[in-house]
Amino acid sequence: MIASVVAIGALIGSAFTSDGSITTNPDSMKAQQVLADNFSQADRTDDAIVIHSAQLTSEDPEFRGFVADLRSAIEATGAAQTVRDPYAANGSGISENGHAAVVTLVLGHDPEAGIVRVIDQVRAADADAAFVVDITGANTLDHDFTVLSESDLTNGELKFGLPAALIVLVLVFGALVAAFLPMSIAIISIVVTVAISSVLGQVTSLSFFIVNMITAMGLALGIDYSLFVLSRYREERQAGRDKIDAIVATGGTSSKAVLFSGTSFVVALLGLLLVPDTILRSLALGAIIVGVVTMTAALTLLPALLSLLGDRVNALRLPLVGRDHPAESPFWTRAVGAVVRRPATFLAAGVIILLAAAFPVLGLSTGTSGVNSLPDNSYAKAGALALERSFPGTSTTDPAQVVISGNVTSAEVTAAIERFKASVTDDPDFGPWEQQVAKNGRAAVISVALIGDPDNAQARRGLERLRTDLVPAAFEGTDSSVLVGGATAENVDYSDVINKWLPLVLAFVLGLSFLLLILVFRSLVLSATAVVLNLLSVGAAYGLLVLVFQHGIGAGLLGLQRVERVEAWVPIFLFSVLFALSMDYHVFLLSRIRERYAETGDTNQAVVHGIAATGRIITGAALIIVVVFAGFAAGQLVMFQQMGFGVGVALLVDATLIRMVVVPAAMALLGRWNWYLPTWLSWLPELHVEGDPALRPTAGGSHGQPRPVRPATAVLRS
Repeated sequence: MIASVVAIGALIGSAFTSDGSITTNPDSMKAQQVLADNFSQADRTDDAIVIHSAQLTSEDPEFRGFVADLRSAIEATGAAQTVRDPYAANGSGISENGHAAVVTLVLGHDPEAGIVRVIDQVRAADADAAFVVDITGANTLDHDFTVLSESDLTNGELKFGLPAALIVLVLVFGALVAAFLPMSIAIISIVVTVAISSVLGQVTSLSFFIVNMITAMGLALGIDYSLFVLSRYREERQAGRDKIDAIVATGGTSSKAVLFSGTSFVVALLGLLLVPDTILRSLALGAIIVGVVTMTAALTLLPALLSLLGDRVNALRLPLVGRDHPAESPFWTRAVGAVVRRPATFLAAGVIILLAAAFPVLGLSTGTSGVNSLPDNSYAKAGALALERSFPGTSTTDPAQVVISGNVTSAEVTAAIERFKASVTDDPDFGPWEQQVAKNGRAAVISVALIGDPDNAQARRGLERLRTDLVPAAFEGTDSSVLVGGATAENVDYSDVINKWLPLVLAFVLGLSFLLLILVFRSLVLSATAVVLNLLSVGAAYGLLVLVFQHGIGAGLLGLQRVERVEAWVPIFLFSVLFALSMDYHVFLLSRIRERYAETGDTNQAVVHGIAATGRIITGAALIIVVVFAGFAAGQLVMFQQMGFGVGVALLVDATLIRMVVVPAAMALLGRWNWYLPTWLSWLPELHVEGDPALRPTAGGSHGQPRPVRPATAVLRS
């Protein structure tokens, strides 16, 4: 912890970046490279400042002086290498009504720091009562995303998720000391993981979103794993074991289940590292590291703390919730007992509900949330709205860029360029166009304004027409290479890359998880059932995501935004995270079921016991993750709203409908087939995730009562 705090203090400032990119070099990136190789970077536009006055016009000396003073103030910061004069180039930066001017900028070598200084000057200028000054653009958008993500982390996770999780822990354990232990494991794991990530950030590019992921998953996993271990320790103490024997017995059962649960969690997230996206890889890396650190803490630090505390872990009990609970919950026993008596009916009902929830996923549209998804008071959105009001048809500062490579001064290429410009002129999908030719005559770019937000339906339609219709038709027969880039092209290319990798990640994660479950439980049927059920819960989460965010059903009630598209990275990320967490719970549940089945040989009794013994714990653990991710859903960034809502609703479905109805019904129907392993796999090692047979109660004990056990210390000696 001391080393981690030192590392964070020294390194975190330079560890993370707001930049993100895909590494497969799609057309939009190729176009960007051609522009960088052939054109001066001073010709580009990074951000735009809109100056508006209701009383004054651009010809008034006061207006001119205000613009000049603002340009001088920005130049004095050293943040921008170019601050263009709106009065130059025939007054192209002046609005038609003369009441607005736009100052376009090219920032210097450190745009992240530079945009902060520029925004400070914009805010100071906006204080003048005679003018309204706004800023928008790529760097402003990055700045807003950074500020909002930090705000969402502080307000959602630290002010909401952390206290809410502690309340749930108190209700589950009924004692303040027992509730504090899992929280302390989670906080320690988060600090250590942030320190490790800060070190890694010095040698590789990591997105600043990794901190949000580490915090959320650290809270979720730290509390979950500690909950599993601590509840089993208390159960063993209630059964009559002394402190050390109870810790050892817990180590051979719940701690072993945590080891394999954590392994399944890491395996499920490895698929995200395959995706050629630096942000997704950062999120996956943060979740994987915090998973490993949390698992290590739960297997080492937590038993040491239990040994130090002993029965004082139950200190500071609270009224009502502080009473001892039976090992098997009467509520869960009755509920699951009803399911196993009519398994076919309950299984059919559960599957139908899950399929109905998943049905809307057929209408899933993915993309990238643009400036319109930001709060109205954010700089980038206020600036974009001001730009649209004063300069209609140019609401994006980054138009589609048709980049031509080759001998662009030849007669055939010149004719093709003229044909293309004629095809977009007066087309409702496009705004004004501008043409530039490189000094070397080997490249040209035609910047065509797209209408609206870079990722809205009209902008995407315009890009699609450029790529599939207008550009090929105009340049057919020429020997030039033509690429279409720009913000909309980058968003579309990103969505295409993610959609291409989604089935590959699904196959990778499902395959590895299936093999891991076979190894852990030595059963083909249990492994296949677990994979299918987890797919159902993920599908239901996808469907509800589409229903709420794309169709707006219940969005206003929940305080969520309705948008045209789900963030492109959310489905693939949700699949990996939800599958990882679902496998977490499934391994823990099946280990208890297998433990009882090894004692009795009765599948139905084992199912009832396993769910009755773990239902309260798994529900509490899931509820904690739900409230942790509800902090994201309550944030201002729509991407985090979608992620938080998706995780929360999926885990509610998983902990209730899946674990309470579908799992027991399926296992009751399958009976002894649950444990089927073909003879050609009999060489698989016996991992005994359900616990060491030598430490298991003898078959002669009565159900629900303490049974004679072999002392753990004797086992260790032998």
